[in-house]
Amino acid sequence: MTRWTRRPEGSNWGDFGPDDQLGRLNLLGPEQVLKGVREVLAGRSFCLSLPLDLPGGNVLNVRRRPPQLSPTTLEGVPYMNFALAHVDATAIDVLCDDQVLLSLQYSTQWDSLAHVGAQFDVDGNGQPSHVYYNGYRAGADDIGPPRGADGAPRLGIENLAAHGMQGRAVLVDLARYFGPGRTLVGYGELAEVMRAGAIAVEAGDMLLLRTGFAEAVVDMAGQPDAQVLDRTGAVLDGRDPDLLQWITDSGIVAICTDNYAVEAYPARACPGRKALLPLHHHCLFRLGLPLAELWYLKDLADWLDRAGRHRCLLTAPPLRLPGAVGSPVTPVATV
Repeated sequence: MTRWTRRPEGSNWGDFGPDDQLGRLNLLGPEQVLKGVREVLAGRSFCLSLPLDLPGGNVLNVRRRPPQLSPTTLEGVPYMNFALAHVDATAIDVLCDDQVLLSLQYSTQWDSLAHVGAQFDVDGNGQPSHVYYNGYRAGADDIGPPRGADGAPRLGIENLAAHGMQGRAVLVDLARYFGPGRTLVGYGELAEVMRAGAIAVEAGDMLLLRTGFAEAVVDMAGQPDAQVLDRTGAVLDGRDPDLLQWITDSGIVAICTDNYAVEAYPARACPGRKALLPLHHHCLFRLGLPLAELWYLKDLADWLDRAGRHRCLLTAPPLRLPGAVGSPVTPVATV
């Protein structure tokens, strides 16, 4: 039995069951893993993560700050280069043990389906609620993560981790086609690039989009220039209905980009009540399609271009951290 009487237009709520927490990842099954494995011809692997202390500072998002590493301590003693002879005089061991204070979406990351919801009249009574994918509602007093009928958190990043996040990925190199400047990419522009490169995607594929943004971040060496980055790289037009319809029709299960936010923010103006992040709204809220940001795709893109290829095996599990709405990730592409 569903927890809603009205679902958003164009959504797939309930299509994978009333208690579904995976959304389009239901299409990422054993066959997609096998398709990915069949793309491994050279045995080369590429790390698709930035160093997790990049971009540096907090100019991209004032709420998110770089990770802070520190030693663990016992009774005020830091366990960094700690001689265990202090514990046992016969010991020769020297121990290092650390911890981190980390914004889960500071650098290379996954968004969980709990990252973006909407005010939506899920009961059809004219009273909008704070609702997330598949009708899960915010916690008591409209705060906290989305919850099920039993009050337990739902849609956390641990669902992606347990599912595996491994399968075939298709790379579309927007930076190579449009250059390093800012380009607003709707369906027409995306289709143009895919036609020019004879690139095809199938249901169950993960989509990789290289824009060049992460490369500019690396070049800034921890001192990002917000004004320069605002003019850097292609960015998806979340207001383009044809692009959103293509995402629905294509059957892709995730969009992974090397830029911040995936889509243009702020989005193009439009009248009335609306989502300020329309592509996030469409993907996370309506379809249950996870998004990923700030991946590093240049080395993989260069290799694939030289090889005349577009596909790879992608392995990208997030942290299995129950209830988290995002996670750092170290994706690996194998070709």
